[in-house]
Amino acid sequence: MRSLLLLSITMLLGSALQAQLVFPGEIDAPADYTPTRVEMPGSPLSLQVLFVGGVDMVQTTATYGNEAGQAHAKEWHDFIGFTPDNTDESLGWISVNHETIYRDDRIGDGGGMTVFRVERDEITGLLNVVDQTLEDGREGKFFNVDFANTVGETGMNCGGISSIVDGRIWTAEEWFRSGNASINNTSAGTSNYPVRVGSSTNQGVRDTAEWTIDAPDFPAFDGLTIPKYENFNWMVEIDPRQAKAIRKQYNWGRQGFEGGVVSADNKYIYLGVDATPGFWLRFVADTPGDFTSGVTQVYKHDADEKWITIDNQDATKMLNLTDEAVAVGATMYNRNEWVAIDPATGIIYWTETGRDNPGGRWADEASEGAVYAPHHVARAMEQGVADPGTAEYWDYYGRVLAYDPETEEVYVAIEGGPYFEESPMQADYPEKHLSNPDGLNVMTIDGKQFLVICEDLNGETFGRMPFENTAAGAGAGLGIRHRMCELFLLDLSIDSATVDDLIRLSITPLGAEITGAMPTPDGKSLLVNSQHPSTTNPFPYNHSLTFAIHGFDDLTVSSLLPPDVEDNDTFGIYPNPTLQQVYFNDIQDVALYNNQGQRLRVYRNVNQIDVAHLPAGVYYLRSAKGEIVELVKQ
Repeated sequence: MRSLLLLSITMLLGSALQAQLVFPGEIDAPADYTPTRVEMPGSPLSLQVLFVGGVDMVQTTATYGNEAGQAHAKEWHDFIGFTPDNTDESLGWISVNHETIYRDDRIGDGGGMTVFRVERDEITGLLNVVDQTLEDGREGKFFNVDFANTVGETGMNCGGISSIVDGRIWTAEEWFRSGNASINNTSAGTSNYPVRVGSSTNQGVRDTAEWTIDAPDFPAFDGLTIPKYENFNWMVEIDPRQAKAIRKQYNWGRQGFEGGVVSADNKYIYLGVDATPGFWLRFVADTPGDFTSGVTQVYKHDADEKWITIDNQDATKMLNLTDEAVAVGATMYNRNEWVAIDPATGIIYWTETGRDNPGGRWADEASEGAVYAPHHVARAMEQGVADPGTAEYWDYYGRVLAYDPETEEVYVAIEGGPYFEESPMQADYPEKHLSNPDGLNVMTIDGKQFLVICEDLNGETFGRMPFENTAAGAGAGLGIRHRMCELFLLDLSIDSATVDDLIRLSITPLGAEITGAMPTPDGKSLLVNSQHPSTTNPFPYNHSLTFAIHGFDDLTVSSLLPPDVEDNDTFGIYPNPTLQQVYFNDIQDVALYNNQGQRLRVYRNVNQIDVAHLPAGVYYLRSAKGEIVELVKQ
């Protein structure tokens, strides 16, 4: 049994303190367990479904010759942005991306985005979706963002930017387009939509005529005529209050953007590019808050001046930003995705999701002058590989990276894993395993800062899930195939954090990616998306949906001194008896047995375990050296 422990989970706070994020609940996942709904702890936390794709109706503008009206919202919910309401008339506006490309006569071809306004119910604490009337005359609760009549269609609206300064919102057009066929002949993302697409012919962006840019804010682009597909893969600013696009940020360059953040001084935009190689980019505004004028830069870790400016007044260079980054020898990463900022420290975090074998995808760029990030060079050496550009180099699990604006250095905040050559069985699977972090944010809980990390598994091999949940295990009749994506918290005060420091908060239903992860400004709720779940799940968990986890204002973080256990050759545990936590005098592998001699769990490379979920009684712990200690659980 794989136990997803969510009860008073202990986290290290440096070498001197222990802290506990205290909330009740436990989720058990045996070999045949496939959640068909959102799984999460119980009280004081609670779940509320806010927005269901393919079911809720969005109000639309007059599009493609059709009158304004309404349509079923698109699906594949991904990014969530939040714009606070400074009038105190409501809590604010929620913006939800739809990572799709298909045709829709009312919403617009390509991708999409939905916005809605919410208020906090003073009695229940839940979020109520507020009726609105927009300037264009639309009335209702949910509104389609008008891209088609403003900046041209969008596609694969994946991540984005939600400014911590003023709630400005940008949506990212992620999956890089290489030609008109790649925006037109596609049925990506339609499996849960009410209109089932049976053919990929002419199902994407139907109008592939050349596009003439209308962008007075960007003189280098204004009036330029480009192939239609080149009007994709930009960051696009929207106005969530009026549900319409404002501009495509042509001066930030054309990339497969995923995420980004605005610095606290409203001057810098840091950008993640989901590619291999992916580059670490930023835009520096001439005037804080005005992102139409400034410089576009790419990071080069081994240069004296680490940020190299690319001329964003040259349209050709912005349309081909990857070539420009390679030409100046920029640092290469393996799928940079979401980006987050800790307002308390100014540290920027981003997910480097990883790709199983990146060698064949960035070797050419390396030969042309781009350089590998230092941690990839070190990883290759550890694997006995001379060059990360060779096919033998692997990066199965990814990691979270951090950038310090003061030192301009990048470092690993937490590494994914642990590594397995073959996926272990459920009984031997580690309590926590981080695979391919994607969505990311920072949340304040009881005055402490936590990273919120969303998984999006690249695959199912090499221990990214227990063997029973892989295709091979399910095919052998041992379980059910299920890429179980999890949502974790990580205390940002931990130095040299490891996977053991993660706190598991939620699991999405069968087939779904977990993403979004946007705290509300009052700190009471966390907004999350369940993206592209299995259609066999019960309603509403068979649709992409946006839900809220409430009750974070009722959580506490308590601190205690660690036990003083001497490091020696004898297996020692403390305290004993215990209600919850058991500490060991050394980091090691430990097996837990019940009073009948049945092995319950194997813990790998740990110096403590949580036994709060166990019934009171006598248990036994066996060390890697074979020493056995009796444990009394109160």
